[in-house]
Amino acid sequence: MTRRGEMAVAIARRWIGTPYRHQATCEGAGCDCLGLLRGVWRDLYAVEPELVPHYSPDWSEPQGEELLLEAASRWLIAKPIDAEAAGDVLLFRMRSGGVAKHLGLQSETDVGAAFVHSYDRHGVIESPLSEPWRRRIVARFAFPEETA
Repeated sequence: MTRRGEMAVAIARRWIGTPYRHQATCEGAGCDCLGLLRGVWRDLYAVEPELVPHYSPDWSEPQGEELLLEAASRWLIAKPIDAEAAGDVLLFRMRSGGVAKHLGLQSETDVGAAFVHSYDRHGVIESPLSEPWRRRIVARFAFPEETA
């Protein structure tokens, strides 16, 4: 695990217990999956890399636009899906043919693999990275050591 990855996991775990709130990004008060990642990013780099436009819960799935995947590709470092490291950002496609619209931060690897994410009706939790979740991973990213 890189130093940046170690820091990201520690920050994400602080958010555990934060209730789920669509488009929110406030530790302890509410966030969605993107809000959690935005909060981790702010703690790592002080400012967010770009303004986040309004987004619906379906993440523009009817239009088939990969907005979340495109944004992650602009700011994070793409990795092979099987190159697991704690601190990686995971993007999930929740159904076959759908857009990538959920994300989390891998917190553990190997036998006890887990990830931290904000999930509707659960809030921020740390979940096992079980086979059903693994099948949904569409991309894996690392945080950059520095930002431009």
